[in-house]
Amino acid sequence: MIAAIMVGLTAFTLAGFLLPALWYEVFDRHDPGRILLAVAAVAIVFALYGRLLWLNLMRRTAPGHRFGLAAIAVICWTLPPLLGTDHGWGNALLVPAGLIAVVLPVRPATAVTAAATVLTPAYGIVLGLPALSALYDFAGVPLAAFSGYVQVWLFHVVQELREARAEMARSAVGEERLRFARDLHDVLGHSLQAVALRAEVAERYLDRDPGRVRKELTEIQTMARDSVRDVREVVRGYRATSLRTELDGMSAVLRAAGIRCDRPEVSPELPAHVHEPLGWVAREAATNVLRHSSATWCEITVDAGRDRVRVEIVNDGAPRRAAGGGSGSGLTGLAERITAAGGRFTAGPAGDGTFRVTAAVPAAPAPRGAA
Repeated sequence: MIAAIMVGLTAFTLAGFLLPALWYEVFDRHDPGRILLAVAAVAIVFALYGRLLWLNLMRRTAPGHRFGLAAIAVICWTLPPLLGTDHGWGNALLVPAGLIAVVLPVRPATAVTAAATVLTPAYGIVLGLPALSALYDFAGVPLAAFSGYVQVWLFHVVQELREARAEMARSAVGEERLRFARDLHDVLGHSLQAVALRAEVAERYLDRDPGRVRKELTEIQTMARDSVRDVREVVRGYRATSLRTELDGMSAVLRAAGIRCDRPEVSPELPAHVHEPLGWVAREAATNVLRHSSATWCEITVDAGRDRVRVEIVNDGAPRRAAGGGSGSGLTGLAERITAAGGRFTAGPAGDGTFRVTAAVPAAPAPRGAA
């Protein structure tokens, strides 16, 4: 659409150069031969000029376009001696200049423009144009060439900016989808695993301890409601994770599964920005211990130093996890979260039958835009 408008405006400019002289031929001279020649020449110039400009705006450049430019130059430089320089045909000498930098590469275009700047006024003087017209041609050739170059260049810049903006929008959508998928995995993976565990415990005590079953069912209801709330908060993008809350929930869930796990002490003075990434570490670690190990104990350590806050989670029963093959998308998501917070994350078997997850986040918030 924009390209068509630019071609139309250029044709309107050309009309100012050529149509006054054509008007004089048609309505004043009444010479059929001259009229036919003038109409044919102007029509060819308009058609070639518009097509060459359109193709270059669309980046469909070709070496053959130089022949089109040469044809326009021949026609425009032939009309003044054939039809006379009076009544405006001398303006035709400037018409090819607007396409020089459009059709030709920069270096050849510069050389051709320099030559045309000298030859055009000299040719005009030979044809009998006034000195003022020759001076106008001397200044008009480089201006027309530069104008044509800037016109095409600006069009391409605008197109590239629009494409870049569209690509950034697509990238932002993709990143948001990845974030949502990661958050949803972390929330539902942990919550559903905990619900399944509580249901198994309730089934185990179904015949021998109705009170324990009622307690487990109550816990299942609470977890389900919390999961619904968490999913809603993830969808809104405002979910705030507390490290202390996540560690309390992790230790309670593991103890309910028969895994010894003491709740660690968490300083109330932890920086606010460390809670979310380290809270996700605790949540995903609990899910992995339940799902991928035959752990009997899990040890959680929180170390808050001046420079960084470090959480380490170690559990036994790692051989069973290794047999499962692969770390899954949960640990990959954790690594992305900790890296985005400017920290370091490691996870893997320690070689002594244990599995160790370590995450450290700087005590000072990472600068915006930092990886």
